[in-house]
Amino acid sequence: MRPLVSEPDRPPASDKPQTHDRLAASLFAEVLIADQLSRNLISKALPRGMQISHFSVLNLLAHVNEERTPAQLAQAFHVTRGAMTNTLSRLEWAGHVHIRPDWDDARRKFVSISPAGRAARDAAIAAFMPLIGEVVRDIGVDRVRIALPVLRELRIRLEGSGD
Repeated sequence: MRPLVSEPDRPPASDKPQTHDRLAASLFAEVLIADQLSRNLISKALPRGMQISHFSVLNLLAHVNEERTPAQLAQAFHVTRGAMTNTLSRLEWAGHVHIRPDWDDARRKFVSISPAGRAARDAAIAAFMPLIGEVVRDIGVDRVRIALPVLRELRIRLEGSGD
């Protein structure tokens, strides 16, 4: 016969630290593997010479449709300013972004997406969207909708703990 009230010193089996640790390890293993595989899928579909970091910057600039400083971009992508400077240099060389000085503070610069950069971003989306759309269809739209809030909360919590 089961007791009507659970013992306060003994957590339910699902609350054991080992169970939580295994669940956490499984979750992060799946997230890391999915990240690697999705990056590989997208990298293969990107237009020649474009890297995921290039696409990501172009996509953000197209989405916000406003200039950003290199420091703001570095912070948004959780990379060093040096890494962002390298990415921006490559994008500028390709004609995908415009970099201009801040007229009020010559030490600062502003970055905006160029028409060629917008076209390159759109071509990249056209190249990989059918592939990721197929994955979502295979998994099932309803199941993906159920997973999104959990993944979003995971991202938000990790963003808050990364600094």
